[in-house]
Amino acid sequence: MYPNLKLEIFKRGIHQNHVARELGIKEANLSKIIHGYREPSETMKKLISKYFGVDEIWLFEKYDGSAIVNSAAEANVSLEQLKDGGS
Repeated sequence: MYPNLKLEIFKRGIHQNHVARELGIKEANLSKIIHGYREPSETMKKLISKYFGVDEIWLFEKYDGSAIVNSAAEANVSLEQLKDGGS
């Protein structure tokens, strides 16, 4: 998933279909890219980042949920340690 791409669309108050039309691609393909079901080509990444005028690396940072899952797991361990008196 590319949350920064989704965020850019949301911040601008536009719809995916508008962006897709402007870029000359199908809305379904843009949706698949946003949600991580399709990997954009380097050319497509450049086109989309240029359209929004933002850094390509930032725009296409992936999110898979593992950071939150790992943090939650670490938090649970910490809570258990606290309950056991910090051992």
